[in-house]
Parts: sequence; C-alpha cells; structure tokens
Amino acid sequence: MMMKSIAAGLAGTALFATVAFAQSPTATTDKAPTAATATTTTTTASGQWRTSKMDGLKVYNEANENIGTINDLLMDKSGDIKIAVIGVGGFLGMGEHLVAVPYEKLKFVNEAVASTTTTRPATTTTGAATGTEKTTTTAPAASTTSSTSKWYPDHAVFNASKDELKNMPEFKYAE
Repeated sequence: MMMKSIAAGLAGTALFATVAFAQSPTATTDKAPTAATATTTTTTASGQWRTSKMDGLKVYNEANENIGTINDLLMDKSGDIKIAVIGVGGFLGMGEHLVAVPYEKLKFVNEAVASTTTTRPATTTTGAATGTEKTTTTAPAASTTSSTSKWYPDHAVFNASKDELKNMPEFKYAE
C-alpha cells in the first residue's frame, strides 16, 4: 500500500513538472517594452572615502597626541555628515567617554602621523675579523607614508587635548 502511494506521488510530480516545462512564454512584437533596460556601468570613486572604514579611525591633536577614535558619523536627512562621535579614554571600548564634535572641525590626513619619539638611525658596522679595519655607515630612519589608493584617510586631526574632550558633555544616542 505504501509503495503504491509513493509511486502515485512521484508520477503526479513528474506530470506537473512536465506541464511546467512545456509552457513557453509568448513573444509579442507589437508592443514596446514597458520597463527600461537596466545597464551596468563601472564607475570609479577616486578621492572618495568609505564611511564604514572611518569607524575606529584614530584622532590626533595638533601636537600629534592620540586623543581618541571616531566611533560614528551622523548625517542629516540630505546625507551631509554633520557630527563625528569620538570615543575618548577607556580600554577596549570599556569606560569610553563619547563626545560629539562638528564634522567640519576635523581635518583628515592621508600621511602617517609624524613620530613624537626620537628614533636613532640604523647603523651598520663592517670590518675584518681582526678588527683592524672598521667602516661604519649610517642610514636615515625609515619614513612611513600611507597609500593614497586606500579607501580611508590615515587619521583625523582635531584641535583639542584628551582632557578637553573628556570634559565635554557626554554624547548619548536618543532612544
């Protein structure tokens, strides 16, 4: 009995599938197409930054001191970014003080931050095993530059100290 039910089910499924495959759409040539044809174009956005890459971007002050990171960008209804939410202090996101600063007050920089620590240039010494002849060459310290082809700036600059940001009113998202 069970085998007859399974066989009948398979035969019915095959019958419906055959009918579905046998139908073909009718072509009408007397009507103009009603929908516009979608075209795909390749565009480049040279000089543009991805907002998704701005989250976590380090913010420095004019003295090249790290004062926080960008946590969010807020825009108005027309799509213009108006506010940058910067996280100050804390450790791994815990205890972080959020402040809202006007977006136009941030300056974005593509070059790496100039180091505030003094670095010694690399020194190489070559000579004979006896030590009678010695040549010393000094190479300049390596400089780091950011690639201009990446989709985000290297860092942002805001003219304030970390303490000044911590003393600003805390930003809270409206519920």
